[in-house]
Amino acid sequence: MAGEIEDAIERADRESFTRQPPKTLKGQIGYLLKQMGSAKAVAQELGVTADSVNRYRRGARKHARADVAAKIDDAVRQRWQPQVRKRRQRQAAASGGITVETRARFGYTAPVGTTDDGRFRRLTVHLPPAYAQRLFDARNTGAGDQEMRGIIAEGFKEIYFQDGGSRATGLSDVTLNDIDYLDLDY
Repeated sequence: MAGEIEDAIERADRESFTRQPPKTLKGQIGYLLKQMGSAKAVAQELGVTADSVNRYRRGARKHARADVAAKIDDAVRQRWQPQVRKRRQRQAAASGGITVETRARFGYTAPVGTTDDGRFRRLTVHLPPAYAQRLFDARNTGAGDQEMRGIIAEGFKEIYFQDGGSRATGLSDVTLNDIDYLDLDY
């Protein structure tokens, strides 16, 4: 099961599509066959038989079961326009940065005499390209959701809470917990 950060990156990737993926079952199966090379490989990915895949391809079966249809849609979207995704991610990591919108509980470690009680906040913060690069690198190396949350929390600490070093300099650690929603744009 993918985490909130992984899902947010997937949604942001889908928003960058320049063309919509195939919508019909026959079109989706045709695309997967072209990408994966054989009905057997597609069947293995989807958890169905190669005969079922060939029936979908020929149009002998017009509709797949709901769970299989969802797997087909996910498989197509994962493979759709990889160059467009890579270009957008390279641009975000090089110059554009990444905008994070979230409603979550933020906790932090602060100096004695100040409050460090975590509370829900709704924030929209533009993080510099370095954080986008770290987030994409972490995702590409298979990092878990906690590690990616840590990268975003560190960016929030620097950009939002410390305002680039001009305030809250004693703030040592920010955590991102209880995510209500999280959305990324780049």
